[in-house]
Amino acid sequence: MSISQFPQDVVLQDEMVLLRPLQLTDIENLLDISINEPETWEYSLVRANGKENLEKYIQIALKARENQTEFPFIVMDKKSGKYAGSTRFYDINMPFKTVQLGYTWYGKDFRGTGLNKHCKYLLLQFAFGTLGMERVEFRADNNNQRSIAAMKSIGCKVEGVMRSHMPTADSDVRRDSIVLSILKNEWFDTVRENLNSKL
Repeated sequence: MSISQFPQDVVLQDEMVLLRPLQLTDIENLLDISINEPETWEYSLVRANGKENLEKYIQIALKARENQTEFPFIVMDKKSGKYAGSTRFYDINMPFKTVQLGYTWYGKDFRGTGLNKHCKYLLLQFAFGTLGMERVEFRADNNNQRSIAAMKSIGCKVEGVMRSHMPTADSDVRRDSIVLSILKNEWFDTVRENLNSKL
């Protein structure tokens, strides 16, 4: 399967969440979080705070999907019927059967509700079960303890820290990036069942 064969109409859902392809019109669906919760992007390399930044954020994501390097989703919380945030596959490498999962953010009302675990379960099942990936990688700012704890709780293994890895949004400061991953055999042997038990 080449990158061009990555399904372009992916919708993933269970009883709690629905993930569908991000669209330009989703600016309206995410604007409330964008305007009222700027702390959401404290550790993000691409900020989406405020309407102008959100428009830019979505346009960049859609361009990357056109270029077949990323696949961004909007996340809906089915219980409230509200849009919760966004997440995506990126650095999609079909020949190597590897992908990164990230650019994940949710409004404060949706954090700590179990929504993230449901999203990750659906995304990982799709990556390993449907796409046949061998490795799903996660990265974060090494100072972002909330994100790191969330990744560990779904079964990611820490591989190490890349020091002075990239500039932050405040370009005079560089960040250390922690790298975590789940391998295909880990998913099917233990991680899938463990994560499913937490849903």
